[in-house]
Amino acid sequence: MNDVHLELINELKDIKLAIFDLDGVVYRGHTLIPNSDKVISYLKEKSVKIVYNSNNSTATRQMYVDRLRNFNIQCEIKDFYTSASITAEEITKLKQNAIIFVIGETGLREELKMRGHTVVNVDYEYDKVDFVIVGLDRAFNYEKLTFAQTCVLQGNAKFYATNADSTLPVANGLLPGAGVMVNAVETCTNRKPIDIFGKPNPFGIIAMLNDTDMSPEQAVIFGDRLNTDIIAGNRAKIITALVLTGVTKKSDVIKLREDILQVHEIDKDLNPDLVFDSLEDIFVK
Repeated sequence: MNDVHLELINELKDIKLAIFDLDGVVYRGHTLIPNSDKVISYLKEKSVKIVYNSNNSTATRQMYVDRLRNFNIQCEIKDFYTSASITAEEITKLKQNAIIFVIGETGLREELKMRGHTVVNVDYEYDKVDFVIVGLDRAFNYEKLTFAQTCVLQGNAKFYATNADSTLPVANGLLPGAGVMVNAVETCTNRKPIDIFGKPNPFGIIAMLNDTDMSPEQAVIFGDRLNTDIIAGNRAKIITALVLTGVTKKSDVIKLREDILQVHEIDKDLNPDLVFDSLEDIFVK
């Protein structure tokens, strides 16, 4: 990637804040998507603020920092807004020092603990649990599902979720996402989550705009999913850029735009402002 003659395309020339999804945009699994590190470095050189917004709640923000640094991408914990950290912030607004049963992994558990909450296991007294919070859990089992059901139906626990992604991009394909666990709890309780804090809800993007003192017109989100990244960006009124290195294919965009023209009730929030084969295409070469 020769950056001597690089110039941002016209639609992005006034951007001051670039929000990157991670899985499927910067990397897939443990593999860097070619030149994504160089794109990020170039934007930083042009004084564009870089932040990251991942729906994956399994890792702590420090784990994300370590991963990107291994790809030679310099970053700090404050640059990351994960569905786990966003969930922890929003739950804390609802109740301080809550008792929480988590279907999820280290990232979600640690973010909640850092906010002063107590995360309990399946042997806890169900009627004292304040919240059941569900994220991606690769050790998900029937015992956890049963206790979540009991907390919600027989106790007073309120049901929330980090995100509802059906799949998780990895280096060689896709794995089941957090939506599988969320749907299981929803099915056995006959209740939907009161809120899902990750994308497509714009909680995180709004926080990023506030924290960086940017207006929506100055921000862009680069994502690989129409039904999370692009919807969240459109709902937050920022520029949305779909990158075709993850889940979504070009044929999906073509079909979506044909459907929008033909059927007016199609959710237009799914429609990205820009579509790129890869992050490198944000430049005029």
